[in-house]
Amino acid sequence: MNRYLTHLRHVDLAVPDYDKQLEFYSGIWGLTPVAAEAGLSFLAAEGSPEQYVIRLRKAEEKRLDLVSYGAADPGDVDALAEQLLADGVQLITRPGAVTTPGGGYGFRFFDIDGRTIEVSSDVEARQHRRIEEKESIPVRLSHVVLNTPDLDRTRAWYEKHLGFRLSDTLSSPHMGEVMHFMRISTQHHSMALAKGPHTSLHHVSFELRGLDEYMYGTGRLLRAGTTKIWGPGRHLAGHNTFSYFLDPHGNTVEYTTELEQLDEDSWHPHVYDFSQPEVTDQWGTANPMSELVAKESFNDPDRGSFLAPPV
Repeated sequence: MNRYLTHLRHVDLAVPDYDKQLEFYSGIWGLTPVAAEAGLSFLAAEGSPEQYVIRLRKAEEKRLDLVSYGAADPGDVDALAEQLLADGVQLITRPGAVTTPGGGYGFRFFDIDGRTIEVSSDVEARQHRRIEEKESIPVRLSHVVLNTPDLDRTRAWYEKHLGFRLSDTLSSPHMGEVMHFMRISTQHHSMALAKGPHTSLHHVSFELRGLDEYMYGTGRLLRAGTTKIWGPGRHLAGHNTFSYFLDPHGNTVEYTTELEQLDEDSWHPHVYDFSQPEVTDQWGTANPMSELVAKESFNDPDRGSFLAPPV
């Protein structure tokens, strides 16, 4: 199994209500605008060495533009590209210079559901800082969750082609398996795959400094009238806290902290029954998992499948 991927870099969103989205992410959500051009903005997390963790692009249709992962060096980028080509994966670009902030060396390709994935190395590190006590802004991007109509097929594709490993699974007696938590490091998951009616973004998650900061941030969003979907609570799989909100265009975004770090040599994946309330929320403080929560998490069908973003 290849292990070319090192970490999650950024998630790029296309949005019709660009100004409102930019105001949300750079304002109450707590990201820092670092670069912009006409209809394109790059936002960083203050505690992260990544040049940016969210990119917003003005577009007529809402879509997930791409998900970007890091690789250790150009050799790994080239090796992955050659392997994907040999396996018949459709490349959008060949490895070469990356022109977004921080530069680097990378390429793009479609996953099995038609999402654009980018892998890059040698991106210049951003000057970042230690997040202080009670400072309730994102430290870094934590993970991304993607909806797929064929859960096992998509899981197998990510395992075979990108070296993801299964950490845990959520299941229920009535629905069967509904979510796979996938890792590329000792972090419990950098990505999860959720069973959905269509290909779409489930949610994007941001790590806060600690429990206090996570609660301060959750409270700030609630007081500002941001639409809360679910939380605050603590999941069993991954052991992380959760507060899910909607951004202005209906994408689900999460504040989290204390995501589990695994010993990969001894770890064995669990199958958790999410119909048990303590599985979805160990604390019992969150509103119950409901059809409304699930419906918002399904999001709108993604208009970007097998259609590469223009930038």
